[in-house]
Amino acid sequence: MRPLVLCAHGTADPDGQRTVVDLHAAVRAAYDGRVELAYVDVQQPEPADVVGRVYAEGEAPLIVPLLLSTGYHVRVDIAEVVEAYPGTTAAPALGPGERLARVLRHRLVEAGATQEDEVVLAAAGSSRSEAADDAQEMASLLRAVWGGPVRVAYGSAAQPDVPTAVAQARAQAPGRRVAIAAYLLGRGHFHTQLQRAGADLVTAPLGADPLVVEQVLARAAG
Repeated sequence: MRPLVLCAHGTADPDGQRTVVDLHAAVRAAYDGRVELAYVDVQQPEPADVVGRVYAEGEAPLIVPLLLSTGYHVRVDIAEVVEAYPGTTAAPALGPGERLARVLRHRLVEAGATQEDEVVLAAAGSSRSEAADDAQEMASLLRAVWGGPVRVAYGSAAQPDVPTAVAQARAQAPGRRVAIAAYLLGRGHFHTQLQRAGADLVTAPLGADPLVVEQVLARAAG
């Protein structure tokens, strides 16, 4: 089997770090081949270092982004590594996907949300338009499995931001609760900011859910 390089964002949050380590371990257990881990920001090793090491051993790996949308890190950082090592390729971003929608639905239920609540899907955000398109598609997938209203907001680089979307939901549906569906793999700075965005409920991140592991493996399989 072709070697995989899982490429996460990186975080200083210990719980968020554990999520990625757990995902790596779960994919290694399920994949009949080598599985390495790299980070595009905050943590080490960087993708170029890991891919270069694998490449030097005579194999061109497949990079699988542990990134939920097609943003700068996918289009630029990972793409540059692919270009530098002939034969190396990259899978699409982890989302959008129906498996992830099912995890989001489960997290909403865990948080106590119901279909009577206004749901804000909180994506990390990117200056790349492709990332916004991905988030909108993810919202459509979530609506299909959730059965209630879902709007999109962003943590940075795109509009509306999450506090604005929460305020808009309250204004447009007076008396209804607002729940934030955290479209994140793990905890970190952005998830902490969601707790301060004015919603009634905030879900846990996706985490190393078995369905997330399935999505990683599906991306690896093409």
